[in-house]
Amino acid sequence: MFELRRLRLLHELALRGTIAEVAAALAYSPSTVSQQLSLLEREAGASLLEPDGRRVRLTAQGRLLAEHAARALELDEAVRAELSTAQHAAEVVRIAVMPTVAEAVVPRALTALGAQHPNIRVHMVEIPPEKALFELQARTFDLVVAEQYPGHTRELRDGIERTLLGSDPVRIAVPPHSPARELADLRDHPWAMEPQGATVRRWAVQQCRAAGFEPEVRFEATDLIAHARLVAAGHAAAMLPDLVWTGDRGSVRLLELPDSPVREIFAATRTSSRDDETLAAVLTALIDALAAHEPR
Repeated sequence: MFELRRLRLLHELALRGTIAEVAAALAYSPSTVSQQLSLLEREAGASLLEPDGRRVRLTAQGRLLAEHAARALELDEAVRAELSTAQHAAEVVRIAVMPTVAEAVVPRALTALGAQHPNIRVHMVEIPPEKALFELQARTFDLVVAEQYPGHTRELRDGIERTLLGSDPVRIAVPPHSPARELADLRDHPWAMEPQGATVRRWAVQQCRAAGFEPEVRFEATDLIAHARLVAAGHAAAMLPDLVWTGDRGSVRLLELPDSPVREIFAATRTSSRDDETLAAVLTALIDALAAHEPR
């Protein structure tokens, strides 16, 4: 018989690529991971790993068993969800979200859950969607809230399902006394954008190029609240989603972008948790909270 904990280690190795990364992700020492994988090889009666320079890689048998390990972990997750529902036990849901969702959506969703499902306990981490979606596949989280901009679909992963939570309009924010009326008027204006390499940065630059200019990105920050404050202080223009405005947005003036684009806000969950009633309740609370967001 295979021990599920060792199968999890093999699954993690198939995803992360190195024993050191598996150890860091699961709070084990590298030597413990190596020892457990050696025991798994004995259980399998086959070589699962082979040297690859200073590292190891999965053999053909290792890759095969890793695929079966993923299915075993999915089944274990489904069984645990059913048992928890039948016993009405307190259930912990681990979620990873973007900053704007953490600020504008999660608090309202938690309030609704507390009133309707007091047995559900949500643990939230705020990290970039790219990392969060990977960790969802690795079972670090149960649910991830991410976004995608028009023309930029995020990578589709096996065993992961998406549920649309809602749409979030994106507009140009300019200082209150700016004479600009449209995007093309901002060709000589400094911009605040996310750092190089971010999907939203590429999208925003493309909007400027379509309007006939290359933006002067003078300020880079992952925190969109920082963008909004730079705009309000008269130092920059920025393309910001409506979720940024959890309070008064009277300190800036908003202009429409061509074609009035929206970003899609979606929740990603594992296929194996499709029938999990606890996750379904969290999804419903997030959808309702996003729909109720009304920036002033």
